[in-house]
Amino acid sequence: MPSRAALACIATCAALSWPMQAHALFSDDEARKAVIDVRQRLDAAQATINELKQNESTSRRSLLELSNLIEQLRSEIAQVRGQNEQLARQVADLQRMQKDAQQGMEQRLREMEPATVSLDGREFQALPAEKREYEVALEALRASDFPRAEAAFEGFLRKYPDSGFSPSVLYWLGNAQYANGKYRDAIGSHRRLVNGYPTHPRTPEAMLAVANSQIELKDIKSARRTLEDLVKAHPKTEAAAVARDRLARLR
Repeated sequence: MPSRAALACIATCAALSWPMQAHALFSDDEARKAVIDVRQRLDAAQATINELKQNESTSRRSLLELSNLIEQLRSEIAQVRGQNEQLARQVADLQRMQKDAQQGMEQRLREMEPATVSLDGREFQALPAEKREYEVALEALRASDFPRAEAAFEGFLRKYPDSGFSPSVLYWLGNAQYANGKYRDAIGSHRRLVNGYPTHPRTPEAMLAVANSQIELKDIKSARRTLEDLVKAHPKTEAAAVARDRLARLR
């Protein structure tokens, strides 16, 4: 289909051919009028062409501006997406940090909260740190590292003087000192257990250990007295049975 500009050109050509025909058929006045009319039509046609050209130029310019705007919007959208992705990563990092901080706080709270411990037939409340340090010292004793075990048990008593682990710690400390040849120190540790915790399940064993240290020191008289006290105070225990045998051999 012809464009508007082509139609206007066709109309213009038709209008230009009109005066020649009109001159042959009409008078001069009529011819002048016809020429004027044709010129007016020609001017109108030219104006239409100019308008079409201007509109076409404007349309091209508008399309170019629209294309530039679209590209700009695409660039802005890409930038916003990038910012959103960065924000999402930051939010994820903050959430992870918050979770780690919360877990760390919960762990610290758990370490500060006492828990029920069952040891040597007794139940008591103790901090997780107490239990951990007690087990470290006991592991050194099991490994026959008696100097390290002695130091660990002594350090425990200094750090936790009122701990529920104290009776057991005193018992194992005396054993570590005995193994290190420190018999007097061993007697002191075991007597602290006997005097401070007379009903503790480890007390009869501690009395027997005191007698053993006294025998090592050649203090037979004191050893016999300790064994007699053990049999009298705890007659039904395994330690008392061992004490009776020792007494028989000491006589």
